[in-house]
Amino acid sequence: MAGSFRYVTPVTAQAATGRIAGVYAQLANDFGLARMPVFLTLSPAEEVLAATWALLRESLLAGRAPRTGKEVVALGVSMANRCPYCVAAHTTLLHATGEHRLGESIARGDTPEDPAHAALLAWARGGGGPPFPAELAPEYVGTALAFHFINRMASALLTENLLPANLQKSRLVRSVGGRAMARSVRRRPPPGASLPLISGLPAGPEPAWAAGAPAGTAYAALRAVAESGGELLTDAARALVRETVADWDGEHPPMGNAWLDGPLTALPDGGRAGARLALLAALAPYRVTNADVAAWRGARPDEDLVRLCAFGAITATTHAEPRLTASTEASLGDRS
Repeated sequence: MAGSFRYVTPVTAQAATGRIAGVYAQLANDFGLARMPVFLTLSPAEEVLAATWALLRESLLAGRAPRTGKEVVALGVSMANRCPYCVAAHTTLLHATGEHRLGESIARGDTPEDPAHAALLAWARGGGGPPFPAELAPEYVGTALAFHFINRMASALLTENLLPANLQKSRLVRSVGGRAMARSVRRRPPPGASLPLISGLPAGPEPAWAAGAPAGTAYAALRAVAESGGELLTDAARALVRETVADWDGEHPPMGNAWLDGPLTALPDGGRAGARLALLAALAPYRVTNADVAAWRGARPDEDLVRLCAFGAITATTHAEPRLTASTEASLGDRS
């Protein structure tokens, strides 16, 4: 597992205290895995770790919506974002729900036979309105947004090796791994248990699609905590990242660096390296290189690297939010 981490040294379970220890304990109890690289790599920035875990737990794990449907959403978003690490993980987790053919068929690019699963997958990948009732929006929308964020952090900071020697590419290994996790995946942990871990963190208003729900509280905390990573940039660099993402059409950037170098020429040299890294984390995290990290990082600690990538990731995540929530929020307004 040590080979999974590209740029940070995680906080070990033995050294963990406070929020970090609390997250690790809930990971073991509610997810069934004490060591998940995607969370370990966030651990140098405990606020980012806690808020990310809270959103994932309160949307994907807790609640009333079927776990299988939410795993379809997680897998669909991960495929759209080209995150092989998360694609392998959620294919395995679909095995754990008992849907062995479903996970493999989606990973191959096939359309699920079940119309409900097909509609969820299409919505997660960017097509169609929300195929679920508004009261389940905190779970489905929360899951989709959680993985828009997590995919970017995983692609930027981890290798794609979920297991040593890329064993996750084996269908047999995914099936066996899913069976091993079946009991944990089929449990429904009580909603809200992660919220004490984000108590005291900065938070803005809860989103309309999840107001009053634990997932809404968690998303508000993640948005505030991750956006604070923009403080590591100059004012001009921070504004440029936000403006560039606001103009993004949702497609993957073309090959080459013209799409990135063009906007960066407007910045003084001192702001370019940080803005470049944040824009990569937002729009093409799988293209982050050692040189990109080294050009900005200098002597900065792991915490700052996590926080800067989190700023890029949340900027892209909030850009995706209106498409995922527009019809849902209209439905909520009709019911109020």
